[in-house]
Amino acid sequence: MALRFFGKDPETNGDHCSTVWLDEEKQEFVIQGWKADEALQAQCLVSGPIPDTEAVVRLPLRMATQIREALDAAERAPVH
Repeated sequence: MALRFFGKDPETNGDHCSTVWLDEEKQEFVIQGWKADEALQAQCLVSGPIPDTEAVVRLPLRMATQIREALDAAERAPVH
């Protein structure tokens, strides 16, 4: 699996921070973010259950540029 790196949270020291990648082979976004606390998870559960194999993560809005770049790259990636 080759991940295409798009960026880390621009306001961190580069360690333990939110990060965005694109896996073009699997056609997936890969996101590292802060774990949601119980209150946020409870709000998300209103929309439906969260399977044990999934998680709610949070990313700062200041990462919009990196997320947008990953979205644009995903739209240009060949679909298989």
